[in-house]
Amino acid sequence: MKILYVGDITGKPGRETAQAVLPDLIKKHSVDLVIAQGENVSHGKGLQVNHADELEQAGIQVFTGGNHSLMRLDALSQKANVIRPANLTEGTPGKGYTTVETSFGTVLVVSLQGQIVGRDADKEVLNPLTTIDQILEQHRGQKLAATIINFHGDYSSEKVVIGQYLDGKATAVIGDHWHVPTADAQVLPGGTAHISDVGMVGALDSSLGVETDIIVQRWKNAETKVRNEMEEGGRRQFNAVLIDVDTSTALARSIELIRQVIPA
Repeated sequence: MKILYVGDITGKPGRETAQAVLPDLIKKHSVDLVIAQGENVSHGKGLQVNHADELEQAGIQVFTGGNHSLMRLDALSQKANVIRPANLTEGTPGKGYTTVETSFGTVLVVSLQGQIVGRDADKEVLNPLTTIDQILEQHRGQKLAATIINFHGDYSSEKVVIGQYLDGKATAVIGDHWHVPTADAQVLPGGTAHISDVGMVGALDSSLGVETDIIVQRWKNAETKVRNEMEEGGRRQFNAVLIDVDTSTALARSIELIRQVIPA
């Protein structure tokens, strides 16, 4: 079974790039399931229903979430294939995991968030290790073709350790949030595919998707009040990982980083 996990789709440039790249990529690699990080899809903040619908037409079947997921609640509340981090406090809108049926069987997809995103610890984010233990226990005994866990976080220590913690318990643990792909894609000793960060889809000549000049102004003068704007020009990038799954064990045979740069 081939599963493609697509990095943070960021704003209109990200949507356009995903729509342009995915159909041929899915065909080329005979992809069976496409999962994508959706927290930055709509102007960098959350996911609108119409944008989810557009990306589904391009082949995406499940959208994971992160620290921006709650900024737009329509897709999260209306679509069963849109999830947000599971380790948020009780009463948070939406859900943290979903299952999807494929020709190979049921795939469990879980979204988690690191406890430190930005400069400070987030008190609204619960322990991801405890949360994933509970979710996996709930699905114990269920025949799953694969279990894909997304970990949205800042700290490399959290990203690396959760991969090792879940080695042998999940098919893949895929990190994101940095918008920059890391060079550590591997299958861990217990059979779990892992990468610290898969990167983003959108404007390459930018500051993680935002106009660079805005970030420079803010960096030079902390008092500057400038609103983030998505970079519309320049080159585009597409980053994803392709996971080859042995569905008899629900573990990974391989993981490959796929990166494309589209000229301006």
